[in-house]
Amino acid sequence: MTAHPLTDVFEEHRPLLMDVAYRMLGRVADAEDVVQDAWLRWSRADRDEVRAPRAYLVRVTTRLAIDRLRQVRARGEAYVGPWLPEPYVTEFGDTVPDTAERAVLAESVSLAVLVVLETLSPPERAVFVLREAFGYPYAEIAALLDRGEAAVRQLAGRARRHVEERRTRYEADPARRRDLTERFLAAAAGGDLAGLMSLLAPDVRLVGDSGGKAKTPVRVLHTADKVGRFLIGAARKDGPGLTLRYVETNAGLAILALAGDRPDALFQLDVVGGRITTVYIIRNPDKLRSLADR
Repeated sequence: MTAHPLTDVFEEHRPLLMDVAYRMLGRVADAEDVVQDAWLRWSRADRDEVRAPRAYLVRVTTRLAIDRLRQVRARGEAYVGPWLPEPYVTEFGDTVPDTAERAVLAESVSLAVLVVLETLSPPERAVFVLREAFGYPYAEIAALLDRGEAAVRQLAGRARRHVEERRTRYEADPARRRDLTERFLAAAAGGDLAGLMSLLAPDVRLVGDSGGKAKTPVRVLHTADKVGRFLIGAARKDGPGLTLRYVETNAGLAILALAGDRPDALFQLDVVGGRITTVYIIRNPDKLRSLADR
């Protein structure tokens, strides 16, 4: 059976729409809902009015994501402990062949950058994502958001300064990140505190996100000594009952810990200058559901 042309066009652009929605929201389920809503708009659209399907779909998705982000913030729900974005499986494959473009896309979806993006207003976040992650011209962003180009440039400048002031430097070399991740896992799982400490920057941070639904530190841990001792203690207590595997999430190698076939925790590292500067641990079960089949 041949697919309907409407479906063919939408499916062609679905990966892009999902990438935009996730960077806007930091939540996989919300991004999927936004893309589904975009499909409903697309299926009802007047074909004579849609001369550029890609532009139309990105515009609809961005506006829906802005609305969803405003709704989430308006609810003002309290979150127990540090908040991290939901892990997002990223496999660029052959669709992004250019190394420089891969680096830009990778940084824009990293946990460190997404945490900073949470502090932007919805319009600032939309402009930053479209401009910095996907390289849209200011004029095109202005058309997508129904704003003047001067206003869009202002939003972009304000968002860029905000992000630059708060984000950490990014180790773009995947080979170096993989090497540090593999050595980190070997040291932690083997109870090698000295080996682990040699990988951690002196001012390393450990950020744990459980949403109050699992055990992680309720505050960010600082210093190599505290982080190293916590990780070794956790590995001794919980490690024997877990199966560990590597997955690629947020454009970086991560360690997925499984209890049976259930995702129990995801570990991902920020690496700068050959040292681990941040250890992220996600244990909120609601955020790990999308990794169940990995």
